[in-house]
Amino acid sequence: MSKFPKLIAPAAVAATLIAGPALAEKYGLGRPALPEEVAAWNLDVSPDGTGLPEGSGSVEDGEALFADYCAVCHGDFAEGVDNWPKLAGGMDTLDHEDPLKTVGSYWPYLSTTWDYVHRSMPFGNAQTLAPDEVYAIVAYILYSNDLVEDDFVLSKENFLDVEMPNRDGFIIDDRQTSEAAFWKDAPCMTDCKESVEITMRAAVLDVTPEETKARKVQEMMDATNPRSTEAAATTEAAAPVTEEVAAAAPAEEAPAVEAVPAAEALDPALVAKGEKVFKKCAACHQVGDGAKHRTGPILTGIVGHPAGASDGFGYSKAMKEAGSDGLVWSEEELHAFLSKPKQYMKKTKMSFAGLKKDSDIEAVIAYLKSTAQ
Repeated sequence: MSKFPKLIAPAAVAATLIAGPALAEKYGLGRPALPEEVAAWNLDVSPDGTGLPEGSGSVEDGEALFADYCAVCHGDFAEGVDNWPKLAGGMDTLDHEDPLKTVGSYWPYLSTTWDYVHRSMPFGNAQTLAPDEVYAIVAYILYSNDLVEDDFVLSKENFLDVEMPNRDGFIIDDRQTSEAAFWKDAPCMTDCKESVEITMRAAVLDVTPEETKARKVQEMMDATNPRSTEAAATTEAAAPVTEEVAAAAPAEEAPAVEAVPAAEALDPALVAKGEKVFKKCAACHQVGDGAKHRTGPILTGIVGHPAGASDGFGYSKAMKEAGSDGLVWSEEELHAFLSKPKQYMKKTKMSFAGLKKDSDIEAVIAYLKSTAQ
């Protein structure tokens, strides 16, 4: 034990004494907040648009911003990564036992999305986005939910024109009055339990991403994951299945391949539209010269190709079994799969919710057909 008495700084004692509310007024502490200080905290945006700043942002700009700031947690097309929230999909699931509640399927007001992105995102670096960037990101989230077209520009002027699908799915909570007659006993407010004990302790987990840029985070994950490196090496060596390889296979082992129309027979405008829609797929799939397997397999020449038959890719068990049973990706089968992948094939690895518009699906199929040439 030290022979010197423990000393306390006089300033610390004074600060402790005057910190109490009763002494604040006596000592003249504090002052009324200035209007600009109040404005810095008053960030909320109401369903009627009150609080929205001037600005605008396009789906195209939002896609790039989303990839940089949001995709590391929410996925390239807002489908969610691991346990991070899904922002897209879930349409018509609210009456299911396990509904998927996303911006598109559940949130009644677009202002909630704008307010949350502006106030709390990106994770770990909140309130660093300019209003135009927030408008663009919200526009891309709407696009990911098939609520707007790819050329849409969200602004303060047209904000209230966007109607959310579940806007009528909420009711006023009137339980305090409607159910008051059923309340019998007053709730216990003090000494409700003889003793209170700590039985478990929470673990502290650092889940804050070290980088806000999705690409940098993915590079870091790949560099530290031997399996990712091994898989990358495998896919480097893998080549797309060509017509020559398919033709060389014994007839009894490979299902008949549907003939692909020549490129000149395809509608150029439809192919161009399909290329734009395919951006929703490009985060996982590649096509054309030099294409490689990514999260999903190469899709070059997929139309008319047997399912689960591209060398070097680890398909799900369900996809392998479908291929073994003779599934060939005809236009009809692709259309059914692309509209609702998980409904079409249970336990498929593909997390994408599907394309809602038949016109988009037809355009993507036309684009995929063009890649076989």
